[in-house]
Amino acid sequence: MKRREFIAFGGTFLLSPRAAFGQVPGRTYRIGSLHSATRNAPHHVALLEELNRAGFVQGQNLVVDADGYGLRQEQFLAHASGLASAKVDLILCAGDRAIREAQAVSAQIPILGVTEDMVGAGLVSSLSKPGANTTGVSILAADLDPKRQELLLEALPTVRRIAALADTNTVAARQLDSLMAGAKSRGVELSIYQVTRIEEIAPAIEKASSAGAAALNVLATPLFFNNRHVIFEGVSALKLPAIYQWPEMAEEGGFIAYGPRIVDIYRKQVSRQMVQLLKGTRPADIPIEQPSMFELVVNGKAANSLGLVVSASILNRADKVIE
Repeated sequence: MKRREFIAFGGTFLLSPRAAFGQVPGRTYRIGSLHSATRNAPHHVALLEELNRAGFVQGQNLVVDADGYGLRQEQFLAHASGLASAKVDLILCAGDRAIREAQAVSAQIPILGVTEDMVGAGLVSSLSKPGANTTGVSILAADLDPKRQELLLEALPTVRRIAALADTNTVAARQLDSLMAGAKSRGVELSIYQVTRIEEIAPAIEKASSAGAAALNVLATPLFFNNRHVIFEGVSALKLPAIYQWPEMAEEGGFIAYGPRIVDIYRKQVSRQMVQLLKGTRPADIPIEQPSMFELVVNGKAANSLGLVVSASILNRADKVIE
């Protein structure tokens, strides 16, 4: 469905009363989206499957904003403005910038976000009482990025110079300070390369390698996840081992990854919160959720192609080793 059709369809929604609680027979629910990932990404497919099971079915009583996927970050605000004009039932967002743009255009439409640190970024008041019109899932990036750095150094114990790839749209200064302190405590030199756009990712990786970095910590952000193949190609060409935020990234070709599964977050947590919102629960009354299951995945094939021998301690702790 074209964006103009979605906006027009949303405009007719203003003639119908909003339901206070519960699913209303004969009503069509409209979901807006601000995502860089494509609509057919596995986590989005999983979400729609769960909505279907809950009785919200595309083509019957559910319309999903087809144009809200595969967006560049600089497109978020304009698209969010269109969704606000359409009076959609909620806006699903990935990443700090998407959430901020949605908040900028509406203080009434429920916003359901998935991002690195909802409270630390100032997107909500607290985990238990988010307040205003925003709720969602906070994926603990402030804690997990340093943990991934530790795992990378444990996997490659002889490495003394590493780099971190950071997204300026997401990372906070305190996170970078934590990484620097952690590296220093282990006698390791850390350099941080910050990027803002897709086009800056490959050059940043090249600079890190040229400066002598022997490993790379790819920090948590939708920008890097949605452009992971750019990173895979860059580090492979430079023989630079890297650690990633989602286990799925190691399964797709990355060297090592540690964190929650993105498909599980959307299937189990985002879907539950979305159903609550569609049935009329206020965002302020839905606590921010956090992941509770984490996996360490090591890609042995990637290690071999990089000429690496992964430490036995990491292999023994891994939840999955790809031979």
